[in-house]
Formats: sequence, C-alpha cells, structure tokens
Amino acid sequence: MTISDTAKRLGLSPHTLRYYEKIGLIRDVERASGRRVYTDRDLIWLEFVLRLKATGMGLARIKRYADLRYEGDETVPERKAMLLSHRQDLESAIARLKSNLVALDHKIELYEAMEKEHDAL
Repeated sequence: MTISDTAKRLGLSPHTLRYYEKIGLIRDVERASGRRVYTDRDLIWLEFVLRLKATGMGLARIKRYADLRYEGDETVPERKAMLLSHRQDLESAIARLKSNLVALDHKIELYEAMEKEHDAL
C-alpha cells in the first residue's frame, strides 16, 4: 500500500508516517522503485500505535515500546509491564471521566427541575 493510501486509511498525513519512520516507530518499510510500500503487518502495527496514542500514551513511551518490540521476544516481559501500567492509567482516567459524567448529569437534572419549576409559574 502506498504512503498516501496508508495515510488515508489511518487518518494520518503522509508527513506523519514519514515522521514516525524517522523517529523509529516504524522501521524497515519496504521500498518499490524508491517509494514506500506498507504491508498489512505495518498497518496492524500502526493501528496499535494510534490506539496507544488515542488512549493517552505519550509518544516517548510509544517510542520506548517500539524500540523494545524491535529488540525481539526477550523484551516481552517489559512490553507487557508497560501495557499493564498503561492499562491501569487508562482505568483511572475512565473512573475520573465517569465521576465527572455523574456530576454533569446531576447538574443537568438540577437545571431541568429549575426549568420545570419556572414553567409552572
């Protein structure tokens, strides 16, 4: 898949894909006639990178994870630990968001009651 097709599929710009390659998040991208050709394996990896970003993992930590991934299977315990830590961070963030949602719902209910009281007058 070309860089343009890959970028479109992932919702990124070609510049972002080149940047990810430059910083080492993705390595060994195949070339055909000097142009990048992304494989299904590249897409799966990039989708996972985007999922880590979407869940709040910073680029530096993603880079560390990528480095470990490229070092091989002996880094599985460290990668697993990183993901477990990130999962715990994500669970905490979800709990905070749920708490905030409850507070917003309470305020909305209060305003709805106030509107009903106002309309009854």
